[in-house]
Amino acid sequence: MLDTLEGGMTLGEAVVREATQLLSKNSEEPRDVALNRGLARDGYAVTFNDHGGAPTLRAALPEEVDLPNTDDEVHLLLKSFQFTTPLGHLGQAIEAHTRGDWAACNSQLRTFLESLFDDIARRVNPQEAAQRPSSENRRALLADPGVGFLAVDRNEWTADGKNYINGLFKMLHTNGSHPGLSDEDHSTFRLHIVLVTARTFLRRLHNRP
Repeated sequence: MLDTLEGGMTLGEAVVREATQLLSKNSEEPRDVALNRGLARDGYAVTFNDHGGAPTLRAALPEEVDLPNTDDEVHLLLKSFQFTTPLGHLGQAIEAHTRGDWAACNSQLRTFLESLFDDIARRVNPQEAAQRPSSENRRALLADPGVGFLAVDRNEWTADGKNYINGLFKMLHTNGSHPGLSDEDHSTFRLHIVLVTARTFLRRLHNRP
């Protein structure tokens, strides 16, 4: 930890805060765009004073989300379970987000989550998962009473399809990429919610007897 005028912080955070001081409002310089996208992926935003003051780095999400550590934990758990297919799709999603290819990022996020649940189903019940003809069938398997991985009482999965998992997949399935800030915001939102969701279920798998 370093002692700074803004309080104690890690060396990495101090470097990032110094780098943000070089940003210009509405800059389209490639390095500025890349830094802003990287900060957005980690749940931070840079704000500018209308009177020309120095840029300010602020958290755009609650501290409990802690996206940098969430991202690290998801990658570590994927590697520990040897879930190589989901790991590859997540890496491609992050690369697409970095270069501003929102449609590709969105597509890879949905494929990542689909392959993650496929691999979880194969881990908890390999024989039955092999008999299920589709990814949705394998997700339904995770809610079967004999498996009990997805909680029906918390609406993670329900027979009528009105549940968190199905709702998330429907949101991730929407297509189209249009220029403008809203597309970037929504792609970043998808990335955040997918990371938090993946961490929740990977932790559950890790703690499963």
